[in-house]
Amino acid sequence: MRKLPRWSSPRGREGSSQNRHRGSDQWLFVLSGTGIAVINDKRYPLRRNTLLLIQRGERHEIRNSGVAMLRTLNLYTPPAYTPAGTPLPRGKG
Repeated sequence: MRKLPRWSSPRGREGSSQNRHRGSDQWLFVLSGTGIAVINDKRYPLRRNTLLLIQRGERHEIRNSGVAMLRTLNLYTPPAYTPAGTPLPRGKG
């Protein structure tokens, strides 16, 4: 499992409507800020202490809807990225 801290500036976003991890589940925990997760075209509110599961293959985008930084801790299982941040091929750990 790889941990990856992320943050998004006010009104910023991570990913796109077509972003997906074909070989990994993503657990997203909100450390601070507010936002919206769009998963397969369904919206979920994000605020401090929210825990969200994005299952492998689901299209998703994380949007900062607040005026402060949206800080999240992301866990991927199996790993979705190398230690340098390069995406791994499906099913590689």
